[in-house]
Amino acid sequence: MPNRFRGTGVALVTPFHKDGSIDFKRLGQLVDRMIDNGINYLVALGTTGESVALSSDEKMAVLGFVVDQAEGRVPVILGLGGNNTNDILNSFSHYDFDGVEAILSVSPYYNKPSQKGLYQHYKMIANRSPVPVILYNVPGRTSSNISAETTLRLAYDIDNIIGIKEASGDLEQCMDIIKNKPEGFLVISGDDALTLPMIAIGADGVISVVANIFPEDFSGLVNSALRGNMKLAREYHYKLIDIIENLFVEGNPAGVKAAMEIMNNSEANLRLPLTPVSRATHNKLSRLIADAAKVSPSEKVS
Repeated sequence: MPNRFRGTGVALVTPFHKDGSIDFKRLGQLVDRMIDNGINYLVALGTTGESVALSSDEKMAVLGFVVDQAEGRVPVILGLGGNNTNDILNSFSHYDFDGVEAILSVSPYYNKPSQKGLYQHYKMIANRSPVPVILYNVPGRTSSNISAETTLRLAYDIDNIIGIKEASGDLEQCMDIIKNKPEGFLVISGDDALTLPMIAIGADGVISVVANIFPEDFSGLVNSALRGNMKLAREYHYKLIDIIENLFVEGNPAGVKAAMEIMNNSEANLRLPLTPVSRATHNKLSRLIADAAKVSPSEKVS
């Protein structure tokens, strides 16, 4: 199972019409474009998919649609987490897990649990989940960090926890996990800008935002790095790094939706409290995307 999630995953955006309703036509086109351009697996209902702004019925509709559109061509992961453990446990009965191969569960936010609380939270989720669990550590959003010690304890104690998406930005913490983890436990970059150095220290790939707009190039970066071709990986990295940095200056997914609009892939509609990026950021992304289109790596990754 862990090898199914090695490489490039993409945290899918949820396209909206101007009236705020879900644009399933654009979502279907996005899924096909990701698969056709080398993405290894899809993540539905993550942060980038504005899951917190969707109703329960909409979440189930999006998940079912993504699974159906993927048609088994690549694995699908469901984003399912929160700060109410019992609510997450109860939600397992609401989703159809047919076609879902794992869940990505963000650590509890706002209530800032202790490391003991984090351990018990994930233990309960993993023991109840019908599919394997990937931890998601993103202190910049949750205001609490899953320590390397807690991650490793979960990795060794609970068979149904198969990996972690690490977005702490702390490479020393990531190295601690990678050095001491059990065999087969995945460490996945949760930060596009750090994916190359993360793979260099032993990570297994990425769950990406920028891949929504540059799936072929970013999967090329990941694949070349995993194969040890760091020269080519750096070419992809430096082609995209300025775009990556500017996708997040006014928040995610506002930046990536603006980029998708620039590239005529979707409209930049968001649900409140998120709002579109400023004209200055939109214009800068337009220039950076145009510049990136002129850059061709010295070779292609097969």
